[in-house]
Amino acid sequence: MGLRCQALKRKNQGVRPFISRLVYCLGASTILAGCDLAPDYHPQQFVVPSSWHGEGPFQIATPREGILRSDWWTLYNDPILNALEARLEKLNPDLQAAAEIFTQSRALAVEAESSLFPQVGIAAGGSNNKRSANNLFRARDDQVTMSSQFYSGVATWEPDFWSLIRNRTREQEIFAQQAAAEYALAKLSLRAELANNYILLRGMDAQNAVYDESIVYYEKAVHLTKIRQQGAISSGIDVARAQNQLSMTKAAQEELRAKRAVILHAIAILVNVSPSSFQIQPADRLTLELPTIPVGLPADLLQRRPDISSAERAMAAANREIGIARAAFYPNVTFSITGGFMDNGIDLASLANSMWSYGGMAVLPLFEGGLRRAELQRSWAKYRETVDNYRSTVLAAFKEVEDSLSNINHLGQSYEDQKQAVAASTKVQAMTMTLYQGALTNYLDVIVAQIARITAQISAIQVKTQQIQASVQLIRALGGGWKEARLPKRKDIRSLGVLQYEGIDNPKPVGNVPYNKSPLDTNLTGSSLQRE
Repeated sequence: MGLRCQALKRKNQGVRPFISRLVYCLGASTILAGCDLAPDYHPQQFVVPSSWHGEGPFQIATPREGILRSDWWTLYNDPILNALEARLEKLNPDLQAAAEIFTQSRALAVEAESSLFPQVGIAAGGSNNKRSANNLFRARDDQVTMSSQFYSGVATWEPDFWSLIRNRTREQEIFAQQAAAEYALAKLSLRAELANNYILLRGMDAQNAVYDESIVYYEKAVHLTKIRQQGAISSGIDVARAQNQLSMTKAAQEELRAKRAVILHAIAILVNVSPSSFQIQPADRLTLELPTIPVGLPADLLQRRPDISSAERAMAAANREIGIARAAFYPNVTFSITGGFMDNGIDLASLANSMWSYGGMAVLPLFEGGLRRAELQRSWAKYRETVDNYRSTVLAAFKEVEDSLSNINHLGQSYEDQKQAVAASTKVQAMTMTLYQGALTNYLDVIVAQIARITAQISAIQVKTQQIQASVQLIRALGGGWKEARLPKRKDIRSLGVLQYEGIDNPKPVGNVPYNKSPLDTNLTGSSLQRE
């Protein structure tokens, strides 16, 4: 279709030919606008296992039991964690930035769709010009000065014969859906990070309590060895050993407190508080327990993970790019019309001073050195890349679930063994201290027993902490109660209407992505956060 036409009609040719040609062009564009050159899109289908390999203490949830709750952190029954999670969703700056990325994607979709409509504008101007009176070729009756004023309207339209604009619009709408999935992923990741840090903090508190108890015990041991030394019952080496054990334990406690401070600072940043203004009172023991988590079926995972949905949306967008690349092989058609008035005075609005023109143009490049073919080849390669990335994301998701299930199972067994080790080491410590007081053993046996007990206690708390943290990772791997149905529909992506001129800075929230404009954003003191 090697066509290039340009029709210019002036005021003396009449209006009827213009109307007939315009109707013809509109009719032709309506017929051709349904030509979509993008391939038929079908998401990849995978054959997945019927059950998880490492189900362990969790059972597959039946339909009556439902699925994982979206407020999954409440399963740990900790009011402080609940308050922190609520503040994170409202004020975390990274999460709010992810929401703004979604809003930008919605606006880009509107920008792409705007090309479907005629572009209309107005123009006005005037000029006063003078040329030299001594111009060599100027006739005697030629004017030296000339002025003109005009105002006019202009409209251009590009009919979407090959769905180029529609595919660009659909691609941007898909990108917006992908941004919504990325927001959900960011929220899930930040929530999991906060819960993980909080659990670690409480585990450190429990370890600190063990150190406090041990230090009191070791101080009594130092006092005992000194008394025995004064009575010539034991040597000074026992005092030195007891003092060494006490000092090493205090040093280990200070190291633990330094690590706790770092974790506390990380939690503060997550909830939009300056670390210098944030504090969580220590707890004496680890009260958090492993919650009951409905793991569901492996096939359900594909609709519950926002990163999988994001990868699938990227694949759908790449499919649209193929249609865009194909459209470049067909003529690009545009229509334009201009009309107005021009005069060398101020009497513009008269029929004698009217001017107008209309035209249409179709351009088909014949030779571009392989540009369009290379672009089409690249779009197909990009689509296949997204297919591979999608499969990789699915495999990684299954791995994360199995890793978390395995960790919970093995750490649970390890914790039971550690509890037995704590009980046994406690008995050994008491027995060796009794024997030492009765001069039936040396203090080296007491030191060995003390080290064994505190090591067993700390290890038990660490294993329990890791098991609870593994449950957070399992929840994250299962999608945190998110569903693919929460993605915004394409019809809801538009952030403003064609004729909307008010409220454009506050788009209506869709797709469970809020529009955040909180007055507490700049308050970094955490004054609204309840502390216990």
